[in-house]
Amino acid sequence: MRTQVAIIGSGPSGLLLGRLLAGIGVDTVILERVTREHVLGRVRAGVLEQGTVDLLDHAGVGARLHAEGLEHGGVSIAFDGRLHRIDLAGLTGRHVTVYGQTEVTRDLIERREADGLITHYEVSDVALHAIDSDRPFVTFRNGGEDLRLDCDFVAGCDGYHGPSRAAIPATVLRTFEKVYPLGWLGVLADVPPVDHELIYSHHSRGFALCSMRSQARSRYYIQCAADEKVEDWPDDRFWDELRRRLPREVAERVTAGPSFEKSIALLRSFVAEPMRFGRLFLVGDAAHIVPPTGAKGLNLAASDVHYLFAGLREFYREGSRSGLDAYSDKALARVWKAVRFSWWMTRTLHRFDEEGAFGQRIQEAELDYLVHSRAAETALAENYVGLPF
Repeated sequence: MRTQVAIIGSGPSGLLLGRLLAGIGVDTVILERVTREHVLGRVRAGVLEQGTVDLLDHAGVGARLHAEGLEHGGVSIAFDGRLHRIDLAGLTGRHVTVYGQTEVTRDLIERREADGLITHYEVSDVALHAIDSDRPFVTFRNGGEDLRLDCDFVAGCDGYHGPSRAAIPATVLRTFEKVYPLGWLGVLADVPPVDHELIYSHHSRGFALCSMRSQARSRYYIQCAADEKVEDWPDDRFWDELRRRLPREVAERVTAGPSFEKSIALLRSFVAEPMRFGRLFLVGDAAHIVPPTGAKGLNLAASDVHYLFAGLREFYREGSRSGLDAYSDKALARVWKAVRFSWWMTRTLHRFDEEGAFGQRIQEAELDYLVHSRAAETALAENYVGLPF
């Protein structure tokens, strides 16, 4: 088999890249290790920056997003029993859109299938070869057959545990990581959200986040210890703890109900450099992971796709490699800014008992400064709605 761009991974970054390339006549094949149903069953984030929405529109898959997504012009920070709204739209002229990553993936999969493009699901033994040459290829096993896919380029959109990053020699790759001593216990429930916008809460018992997927489906999180077990958190215990961490006016509006998804996500920051080796380009979680506090994971993957698509378009239209050569530096410049913002949000809003009373006072001073300084609010708003691509 042969294609122009082999895409490893059918998450939103791989699918979005494939759709954009299809729009300019560039052929792609996507290889995915799990089933289509498993891909569509993944529960992930749902806050989209304006740049991500614009990119989905450019790809021709924004219709349902605009029909069902929730535009938010602000976000609230709660601490010391008070609620403070950050006017994102007023401070930046931009907003964010709440639309689940699962829905983004569904829109992209359905468009790819309608276009008759190839995705191989349930492949195994994926290996990248000759990526530092002009003739890279990928081998894999599918349906009991050992297959080879020749290509011009490989896009590694296969997440942290995929084979793409591992194909870069250890003598070339540098990694940076910070592991936080805490996790997020999250639930999805078909109950109305507590507010029309997101609420981030700093509390002595730990962080909490009130989010939503629609006007009838809520997504809530509370900070928990890294070694907590989901089975130790029945629904009643979760709802009680959530209310304790919110200002009274908010807690009284919480509607409890049975959860249909409950999980614990550990928090860490991770970056791999460079994001390009030869004809291989790392995209999204294959190259970087951020804590969910700043809502940057999917949005960073989208900005990677933006830079890589621009470079590939320039190559296939003009024969120039300048955009591809600049890909890693451009992507990483934005990645590190988002890593910094996610780190700052995490450090400011969570409880870190190991830092003692001094650390708590610093957090309180930081939050008090934030809500009384237009400059500080603007800095948060600019980063939250998304820095320019």
